[in-house]
Amino acid sequence: MESLMRKTGQEFIKFAIIGGINTFHYYAVYLLLHSLLNQNYMLSHVVAFGTSLVISFFLNCYFTFQVKPTLSKFLIFPLSQLFNFCITSFFMYVFIEYLHISSTITPILVLFLSVPVTFIVTGKILKKESVNA
Repeated sequence: MESLMRKTGQEFIKFAIIGGINTFHYYAVYLLLHSLLNQNYMLSHVVAFGTSLVISFFLNCYFTFQVKPTLSKFLIFPLSQLFNFCITSFFMYVFIEYLHISSTITPILVLFLSVPVTFIVTGKILKKESVNA
């Protein structure tokens, strides 16, 4: 039990490191597109999120959970991010449209709302052995 908790703790630290790298990537792409697309924050968010999703999959497979990436896991992985995408999109809209928080700062604020749940769901999906793996 203690080794499982230690392993989970180590995985969470690795997940947080990968999350930091991924957040930097997402935010850089978001800001670039935000400026190029006439401050269309939602389109910028969707495209940046999609590119970060692919990077996150491979980094979490190899570094965080140390599992072999497979096509089936790659196809299921976006489900682990579905909660993250929905909650961040919802709160971005609310924070920007109703609370009038800057659309360049909002992505960072809403990130903290989704990290713990995303860690749990991602681990369950990536660690699950697929039938065809």
